[in-house]
Amino acid sequence: MNLRHTGDEMPDHEVIHIGSDGNGRPGATRWGFLLVAFMRAVAVLWLIQGLMEWRSILMPGDAPLDALPTLEAVGIVFFAVTNLVAAVGLWLAAPWGGVIWLFAAAAQMFMTVFLPGMLAGGRLMMAVDVGLIVAYFVLTWYAAQERDAM
Repeated sequence: MNLRHTGDEMPDHEVIHIGSDGNGRPGATRWGFLLVAFMRAVAVLWLIQGLMEWRSILMPGDAPLDALPTLEAVGIVFFAVTNLVAAVGLWLAAPWGGVIWLFAAAAQMFMTVFLPGMLAGGRLMMAVDVGLIVAYFVLTWYAAQERDAM
């Protein structure tokens, strides 16, 4: 078995180039790249939200978690876990990450509408959630169209 590379042989594998489709067409994965970049940016936001919830659990300000009303304590624990799981899934650009994130964002919007004052940010946070969800679906649609065109 000859392990020496003389430069005359072609390797059995090709290098994968970021920003190409593998056939040498640059820019063919533009929408897919934008989708992943968007998911990672949202992951950072959801990581911050999750850590803020954990801060309220571990370092309570006015009242400890067990002194809060039951519904509020359950909401804090729910978002502390769900936001971090969604952040990890989004960072990995895994399909389940998008699903968990959509679930967490829908839960935030639900709580904003039906339990006003429980979540910081209120209607502004709800508007941000709606904008991010619309952007996610638009980028996902364009990425799928691009992938199908190849």
